[in-house]
Order: sequence, then structure tokens, then C-alpha cells
Amino acid sequence: QVQLVESGGGLVQAGGSLRLSCAASGRTFSSYVMGWFRQAPGKEREFVAGISWSGGNTRYADSVKGRFTISRDNAKNTVYLQMNSLQPEDTAVYYCAARTAGIIATAPISFGSWGQGTQVTVSS
Repeated sequence: QVQLVESGGGLVQAGGSLRLSCAASGRTFSSYVMGWFRQAPGKEREFVAGISWSGGNTRYADSVKGRFTISRDNAKNTVYLQMNSLQPEDTAVYYCAARTAGIIATAPISFGSWGQGTQVTVSS
């Protein structure tokens, strides 16, 4: 298991930007597929973006394509989520997650390690 700690959340006006970071412990970070999920009050946790172990492949939810960018720095054991053109509907707790192998899955159950989450609030 890898330990994950998110940071970078906060309050931003509509149209603004935030960059989330997720720092991972352990020396095998580069072997993990990483994902970002979010959960708004009263809603199920949903996939936002994912990235392969090498960073060569990425996947996005339709709702964030063209606005969000996922990246990783394996030397720093960190994955990022750059969020631009934020909208009130992006308001949620954002979670970083890791899975040990395979494809960039979108189902939360496919990920075995989770961070504690960071709040993102977008005001209109």
C-alpha cells in the first residue's frame, strides 16, 4: 500500500484555476496508476482523471476534458491535477488514488489506496 496526501484545495471564483498535488510515500510510486476522483455532497464519488505509471497515457471524464490536466513527477513521488476554468459544479472533495497495475480504471473500487481528500469550492 502507498500512503497519499493531497494538498492545494481552496476557494476560487468561477473561471479561476487551482493545482492539486498528491504526495506519495514509498519507493514504488512509479509502478502505480494514479487517479483523481471527486465527491460532492449527496453524490457518489466520480472519476476525474487518471494517468499511467509512465505518464504517457491519460484519461479524463468528459466533464473536465479540455479544462483539467493530470501529470506526474515520479522523481518527486507526486501527481498533480491542474484545474482551469473552474465552475461551481466542480465544487467537491477531491481525492487522489493509486492502483498497482493495469489500465487507467475509472471505478473507485479499482483503486486500493486513497488520500484523505482536499476541498475545492468554486463560487459563482
